[in-house]
Amino acid sequence: AATEAPMKMGYEGGPAEATTRIRITLTSRNVRSLEKVCEDLISGAKDKMLKVKGPVRMPTKTLRITTRKSPCGNGTNTWDAFEMRIHKRLIDLVASTETVKQITSISIEPGVEVEVTISD
Repeated sequence: AATEAPMKMGYEGGPAEATTRIRITLTSRNVRSLEKVCEDLISGAKDKMLKVKGPVRMPTKTLRITTRKSPCGNGTNTWDAFEMRIHKRLIDLVASTETVKQITSISIEPGVEVEVTISD
């Protein structure tokens, strides 16, 4: 008889419905709200006993704008530097599309963009 390896926590036993690989991409300018949404999504997925990978932290994009302080062209050349940081997280799930709809129906904080990609 074949011996089965012990199942890891977060792994769904025998899938009754057709499961697909789903990637959730979260982007935001605010790290704290982004991490909170990630935590809520992952805890919701683990409650449903799904296989979860992530959150994978992608490199932060820094958008910089350097501009003159003076409204006209006169005076000392003084400069202002502004930057906006965009943080990105990836979460991979193995689940059915119905289950993902239930998980992503949680209240998502303002300023966090959620993109769901389904790959077979």
